[in-house]
Amino acid sequence: QITTVSGNEFLFQSDIDFLILDWFHAIKNAIDRLPKERSCTSRNLEFKLRRSSSIELLNSLDTESKEPKPEHRKSLIFRLNYSASDTNDRSRVKSRLKKFISRRPSLKTLQEKGLIKDQIFGSHLHLVCEHEKSTVPQFVRQCIKAVEKRGLDVDGIYRVSGNLATIQKLRFVVNQEEKLNLDDSQWEDIHVVTGALKMFFRELPEPLFPYCFFEQFVEAIKIQDNAIRIKSIRSLVKKLPKPNYDTMKILFEHLKKIAAKESVNLMSTQSLGIVFGPTLLRPEKETGNMAVHMLYQNQIVELMLSEYSKIFGSEED
Repeated sequence: QITTVSGNEFLFQSDIDFLILDWFHAIKNAIDRLPKERSCTSRNLEFKLRRSSSIELLNSLDTESKEPKPEHRKSLIFRLNYSASDTNDRSRVKSRLKKFISRRPSLKTLQEKGLIKDQIFGSHLHLVCEHEKSTVPQFVRQCIKAVEKRGLDVDGIYRVSGNLATIQKLRFVVNQEEKLNLDDSQWEDIHVVTGALKMFFRELPEPLFPYCFFEQFVEAIKIQDNAIRIKSIRSLVKKLPKPNYDTMKILFEHLKKIAAKESVNLMSTQSLGIVFGPTLLRPEKETGNMAVHMLYQNQIVELMLSEYSKIFGSEED
């Protein structure tokens, strides 16, 4: 969220981390290039990043040059409480923070002492499964069960965002290994459950589609012959680690049920591809055309939903 000196407010929203960072750096670079006014003793910055399922672009930026439009040059000023008089204070604070951080025990030490529990959100998929002695995280199963029980007919299921504060509360409960009951009234909004499930996959250190498979899936989706394309995707899916394959299979089976209710919930395979594409697979390092990558990500999920039985079925099928 950007608040300008003139009082105008602009909001960027996206589920995609690297896209948010691109926006931030583009805006910051544009403002850094602005001439400083002599009467201005400080430069201010207020920049809050929010995650949501929609994107709103700033009207004050020229998308081609990423330069601010002339009428907005004076209002695009960062709010960071930064001035020359603050330099010494800031240096002292930095020094103290460095000393504090250097004395902190490592995360591994805290975990070994039992002071910090293994987290569900933000942990590698195989570690979550090893901890639970399963190949599909229990939280994923619980969310899918809840959505299929009371969300298949909900308009915009998985596309509509739930209350972020409630989603974070649910995330905290799961990470604290508290007994989770998604039928509890505090999780009544099914969009909170779907939002938490998407957050779980988004926060995996490595996506459900492992980084080393990304380019292979992209090359497979580019194949023109549909039969060969499906066969290639199926072959790649079969090579995935067991937790990734089993979790992917149960998730796509669930999303296929969502798409089957398209006439009621208005969520087609294409809509689900747009929602889950960037969440389930992404490159380890963003290179080339980001928009093109996003298109392939969506198409891969869409194809796997449309051809679920051929991709996840047995050889006999």
